[in-house]
Amino acid sequence: MAASRNHRNRRSIKLLLFFTFAVQATFCSSAVLERQQAYDGRKMESDSLEGKVHCSRSRSRTASKIIEEYLVPFVKQKGYNMSSACRLNHENDMFKEQELKKDMIRPSQWRCDYCKKTFRSEEYLDNHMDNRHSDLLDLSANRCLADVCGAIHCDHVANEGKAAAKKRCSRAAVIKNKHLCESLANSCFPPEEGGVALQLNEFFLRQFCDSHTCDGKPKHFPRGSGVRKNKSLYMALCLFTITLLLIFYLAVYLYKRDMNINATSLKRLKQHPILKAQKSKKY
Repeated sequence: MAASRNHRNRRSIKLLLFFTFAVQATFCSSAVLERQQAYDGRKMESDSLEGKVHCSRSRSRTASKIIEEYLVPFVKQKGYNMSSACRLNHENDMFKEQELKKDMIRPSQWRCDYCKKTFRSEEYLDNHMDNRHSDLLDLSANRCLADVCGAIHCDHVANEGKAAAKKRCSRAAVIKNKHLCESLANSCFPPEEGGVALQLNEFFLRQFCDSHTCDGKPKHFPRGSGVRKNKSLYMALCLFTITLLLIFYLAVYLYKRDMNINATSLKRLKQHPILKAQKSKKY
């Protein structure tokens, strides 16, 4: 009797332990599943961010303006064509097509030519392009002009005319940017290609690379701009100068004509009979 009771007790204990282990296993498996789902969610989120554009549109625009003003005119003057491998080539700007689809109706109104929506500033239009038309960008490698900003002085151009506190020169940053600048010079204008490439290589080093220094005050773009600024003012000055010259020559012409008329009139007056008679009586 006592043996059968002990057997039943042991059986009950085994069932209780089995039930306890089963409950624990259920909770553990659900926790693992939740962690797995959380991990998969983070992985999916990470995967979704892989297609995001990590390239500053505003800095790329600044870099494009610098290239178009301080480099391209001199390259065209030499009749040289930058290869597609050159990161400064205009075709290597991922925002090139979208920049052409931006229309400034007036300074406070910009229009997207893709969907004809209007915005009150270029910044809002840029955000619209990033949010709605990012699928139209070419995300190929080396198509972000903002990556070369350190070499071609985007910060200097962006802050030009602004009152800014003088920053301490970082030699490490200067060395890095100068190395990038020299690398661009050699890849865009390989000296071994010949005389023209060698001349442009030297020009690029003087125009962009020499100012990467902490010694003294660097002179940016010492070879100057290849684009004539303030064309409207220049044309107005030319028209004003031409108008002044026309007025001057017209005044000279009228003055000489009046002098000739006066001389002719005086000569005719001297031949008048009354004056001749008075002159003969006098003598």
